[in-house]
Amino acid sequence: MTKVKKEKSINEEETGGNEKSYQELIVNINPIAQPLASRKLSKKLYKCVKKAAKLKQIRRGVKEVQKFINKGETGIVVLAGDTLPIDVYCHLPIMCEDRSMPYAYIPSKVDLGSSAGSKRPTCVIMIKPHEEYKEAYDECLEEVSALPKPV
Repeated sequence: MTKVKKEKSINEEETGGNEKSYQELIVNINPIAQPLASRKLSKKLYKCVKKAAKLKQIRRGVKEVQKFINKGETGIVVLAGDTLPIDVYCHLPIMCEDRSMPYAYIPSKVDLGSSAGSKRPTCVIMIKPHEEYKEAYDECLEEVSALPKPV
């Protein structure tokens, strides 16, 4: 039994693990996942989430993000485009638009969760501004704000 598991892990390492390319991840996104971040912007958002998670400057999960949007907290909302069912979080983009908060979809909830330092997939994260990663945050804020909003 253990030999089989070891062989599987060796094969995964040779093929690059279970990492999927951006194009493979885009295939699984929801129809409401607009505006979708580009590959480059997705990487920037993951890095910003990582920095914010180290300083405990993120809000993670639908319930927590929704609560702090209602309270008027500012930040960038990052939603995972492959979350099913979409009813779980389809109200969040509308809340963000009502409060003029920038938001963007990224292709993978697994990658979003791991960049936040969690082993569990996460469907939504709010990145709060902080002095330590101000440059990265401002760059992400500018690019996310420039994305075209869905009609």
